[in-house]
Amino acid sequence: MFADESGQATAEYALVIVAAALIALALIVWASSTGVLEEIFDTVARRVLQIAGS
Repeated sequence: MFADESGQATAEYALVIVAAALIALALIVWASSTGVLEEIFDTVARRVLQIAGS
């Protein structure tokens, strides 16, 4: 039907980026609601303070 498909790859990249953003958002919402994110930040902060103190 249409011979010119020059925008096809751009549209596909845009869909992949939107899908990746939705997955990242879902992961952040899940981690925030379960407290996992706070535990990760606490663990990282404790480890940094340990390294800085020694």
